[in-house]
Amino acid sequence: MNTMTLWHISIGEFAALAAAALLVGFSKTAVSGANTVSLAIFAAVLPARASTGVLLPLLIVGDVLAVLTYRRHAHWPTLWRLFPAVAAGVVFGTLFLVWADDGMVRTSIGAILLLMAAVTMWRRRAAAQDEEPDSVSTRAGRVKARSYGVLGGFTTMVANAGGPVMSMYLLSAGFRKLGFLGTSAFFFLIVNVSKVPFSVGLGLIDWHSLLLDAALAIFVVPGAFLGKWAVHRINQILFERLVIAATVVGAVQLLLR
Repeated sequence: MNTMTLWHISIGEFAALAAAALLVGFSKTAVSGANTVSLAIFAAVLPARASTGVLLPLLIVGDVLAVLTYRRHAHWPTLWRLFPAVAAGVVFGTLFLVWADDGMVRTSIGAILLLMAAVTMWRRRAAAQDEEPDSVSTRAGRVKARSYGVLGGFTTMVANAGGPVMSMYLLSAGFRKLGFLGTSAFFFLIVNVSKVPFSVGLGLIDWHSLLLDAALAIFVVPGAFLGKWAVHRINQILFERLVIAATVVGAVQLLLR
């Protein structure tokens, strides 16, 4: 990581990064998937690969705040079924980063996110609205969990973009708002912390990037409190639509860059 890359940024560029950090906190406690917009902002201000190393510690700060807020609503059977597939996806994503350039990373993630959004909208239209999260205990549910888990691990490793993929999975599994947020909070805290050694090994995180994180982390906290305030004022249908819309917006931004 080049110090010049990180610190020769204008006041306007730093303000954009600060706004993206605020959105990270909001997405963790309100509309999961909205941090794809943060991803796009970071990739616009910083080199795409370097931006993932700067963003990861900020996501972990947001994850901690989300766990403290929604820890009682996590659905652990779903988490245990997801983790093995996610681990495989993280390894695959690490190998992909060894040889993939920025353009290939953006195009791959954008295409996957659009596909996941389309599949989820189709499934939600066809599924009964009272479907319960324990549907993941069926054979079809286990296959779905493994598929989304591998994609989630891959996308979170290469671009910190696993949020929309897992959002699509949790919506398709029938999770209600608080169960959705509690389950995703623990999921991403564990996954993002496990990514740190891989990111350090790839040179994406070093003391230069951590200095920039220290300056930006303070903006994650008010975003998280804003999300906690907003989530109780958003009904379930609007919540699901916002999650899907944020996913589509982030995907299109990645494809158009």
